[in-house]
Amino acid sequence: MDFNLSDRVVALKHKLEVFMDDYVYPAEAVYFEALEVEGRWVVPKIMADLKSRARRVGLWNLFLPDTELGAGLSTLEYAPLCEIMGRSLIAPTVFNCNAPDTGNMEMLWNYGTLAQQEMWLKPLLNGDIRSAFAMTEPSVASSDATNIEARIQSIGGLYSVNGRKWWVTNAAHPDCKILIVMGKTDPSGPRHKQQSMILVPMDAPGVQIVRKLTAFGYDDAPSGHCEINFNDVKVPAENIILGEGRGFEVAQGRLGPGRIHHCMRLIGLAERSLEAMCRRGNNRVAFGKELVKHGTVRSDIAYSRAEIDQARLLVLKAADQIDKLGAKAARAEISAIKFVVPNMVQRVVDRAMQVHGAGGFTADFGLAEAWVSARTLRMADGPDAVHIETVAKIELSRDLDRVSVSS
Repeated sequence: MDFNLSDRVVALKHKLEVFMDDYVYPAEAVYFEALEVEGRWVVPKIMADLKSRARRVGLWNLFLPDTELGAGLSTLEYAPLCEIMGRSLIAPTVFNCNAPDTGNMEMLWNYGTLAQQEMWLKPLLNGDIRSAFAMTEPSVASSDATNIEARIQSIGGLYSVNGRKWWVTNAAHPDCKILIVMGKTDPSGPRHKQQSMILVPMDAPGVQIVRKLTAFGYDDAPSGHCEINFNDVKVPAENIILGEGRGFEVAQGRLGPGRIHHCMRLIGLAERSLEAMCRRGNNRVAFGKELVKHGTVRSDIAYSRAEIDQARLLVLKAADQIDKLGAKAARAEISAIKFVVPNMVQRVVDRAMQVHGAGGFTADFGLAEAWVSARTLRMADGPDAVHIETVAKIELSRDLDRVSVSS
């Protein structure tokens, strides 16, 4: 594996770092203050200015490997850039590289019809609208996606969508215009052929936001996580993605890149938390000496550095495997980073919070929200247990293959 950066990626990385220093970090306080003053569910005006600047300098849609619609970068090339964006909770949106829009855009790019791409992908790539992905349901264990109960029924040239979803990230955003909904079109079919994906406009009659959910008290405004009822929602037949019974196929194609992007961003969040830990340790005195002169703090710093670097290498390996073999063949590596990275970030952020004392639990330093972000991502895109089981299953299969060959 060659993790050396190309000249182009080095140049983009430098440009991105300068942009973050000059515009994004200074805007964070302004952005979050505006949410309190102007309204939690109103997009602060400064975001439009930041997005316009980013687009003008060519820092836009960096995630998409298409050379015309995106930056044309491989997964491995995108990794260091995504990590930099992950250092700030607002940065991914600034560069139009935020979840779940990136996953939805890649889904439409890979599987959407020309009409679907013109209607929804184009405005998403332009940053004119936002989107959401509706799969998880409150009434079933959605870690097993075959459990989902929402129905998508074909009725005279239309599809009728019925069901209840929750944790639909982005659905509360004022610019969210389209939902990608997973439901069953054939409940009696083969286990992984029962499900389909369909495009549902946010303003379609029968789409009802029941409530906005919070994670450990955080509402993630102005994007939010919504519980939504679909009450006999009628959409055109051409809104089905790829065809009936191909929901799992589409989901797997979407989740591979989406999962690794989450992990790339989390590496950046861990780096910034470690920097905060060191800065606080150098500037605070306890028991007659700076905190960094206490052995426990130095140990926390050392372990954090080692764990971040280990996790980054695992993410880069997964990116390399995706580029060379595809997301399906790299599922062991993708599953491994999904439980390794968020757990690592939780530990690093927890150490940083400890060094910040009572301040670490407030919103003043961003550490509490960083910890929540890492903890929730241990559930998003599949809980730890599912990914651990995947890695174990593949490793045991490899061992059986080795035994078979040796005998």
